[in-house]
Parts: sequence; structure tokens; C-alpha cells
Amino acid sequence: MTFWQRLNRARRAWRYRWRYSRRKPQAPREADPFGGPVVVLGSAPVSTQPAGFDAGFRLIAINGSQAAAKAWGVAAPDVTFLQFNQVEGKGDRAVAVRRVLSGERCGTLYVIRWPKGMDQLKAGLAAFSYGYDRLETIDEYQRSRLAHDVLGRLIVEADNDSKFSNGLTAVFYALANGATSVIISGIDPGSAGHVYNDLKLERLHSGTDAKILAELVERGFPVFTADRHVAEKSGLPLWTGEKKKEDA
Repeated sequence: MTFWQRLNRARRAWRYRWRYSRRKPQAPREADPFGGPVVVLGSAPVSTQPAGFDAGFRLIAINGSQAAAKAWGVAAPDVTFLQFNQVEGKGDRAVAVRRVLSGERCGTLYVIRWPKGMDQLKAGLAAFSYGYDRLETIDEYQRSRLAHDVLGRLIVEADNDSKFSNGLTAVFYALANGATSVIISGIDPGSAGHVYNDLKLERLHSGTDAKILAELVERGFPVFTADRHVAEKSGLPLWTGEKKKEDA
């Protein structure tokens, strides 16, 4: 990175911190706090149903990942996080997400960084018949507040390399809203592609995600993976179901 690139990044980071402090964002809160194990289901090509998965678990889906949850007998996730461009975007990834979500529904739907009004958002969701019990939007500063509440520090999103993914947003959301354990499945920072298409598109923010997950584990947060290959590569503890018995 050149001197000028470092300088521009430092300027963007300063602006981000200034805007964050001015806005004083509030982190989104779950209407029905978790108080038990929460599965965060991403859309990596391989995902695993967690050991002991039953009605006592709550499920958060990322973008089109609830397609994988159907095989687990989950008709509707408790929470879905949807990136704004999946609603109206014309790219292959957005079209694929809308295809698998068409006619489905969830409990609470969070649309991240939606730039338009709520009426247009509702119309966009209705266009592919995606239903919800509660609809909310989250901007980038509310995402940062979630991380801040959990880690005690601000993650400055100065550029794409420093941003964390929607999957990590869901992990922070679960921890901030009472999850006793967070089990990730279908979230593999080292993978390419998505379970709902065969485009083999590169996954974004993988480096930042891996660092944050490692920090969470090192600091003792109850974060696990249900995917054995991810545990072997990343050092995340493998969920075996024993932690749920301890919490019961």
C-alpha cells in the first residue's frame, strides 16, 4: 500500500469515526430475546445441521441461506439478514437470492443499508413474495454499534477490506441479544460459492471475518462452528451439543 493509499484510508477511517460519534447509533434489539442457543446459517456451499438441533434453537439466516434450512425442517427462520442489493439488484447473486426466497417468509427481516424509503422496500419484497412478521432496516453505523457492544471497541469500516460480513453481523446480533451459544454453519471464510447457486462467486470480507472469529474465541465468547472442516481450518471449536446440555 502506497503512502497516498494509507493516507486516504486514514482519512476515511477518521470520517467514519466522526460520523459514528455524531449519530450515536442504537444497536438493533430482538423483540423476543434469545436466552438459548442460536444458529447463524450462512450460504457457503457446505453447511451442517448442528448436533442436537431442535425447537430449542433459534435460527438466523443470511441472504438466501434459508434454502439450506428447509432440509432441517425449518419453514421460516426466526431472523433473516438481507443485503439491500438483493431486493432489487440485477446481478447474478441478487437474482439467485430472490429466486430461492420467492414465496418464503421469516420472523424478523433486517435489510442492511437500504438506501430508499420503506414503501419501496416493501414493494421490492412483495415483488418476489417474501413475507415477514417484522421489517427493519440497519445502516452501517448500527452494524458497527452491534460489534461495539460485544467487543467493547469500534470496528472502523474505512474500506471493503476492513468491513465484516452479514454473517458476522448476525453473530454479533445473537451475542448482543442473549444467545447462550452461537453456532455458525455454512460460514467458511476460506470458501467460494454459495449454496443457492453454482456461480462460484468469491466471498467478500473473508480475511476480516476470520480475524474477528478468532478474537471472539480467544476472548471466551461462546462461538462454535457446526462444520468440521471449518473447525479444522480456522481453530473455531466444533459444536458437539454438549454446551447446550450445560446451559439447560
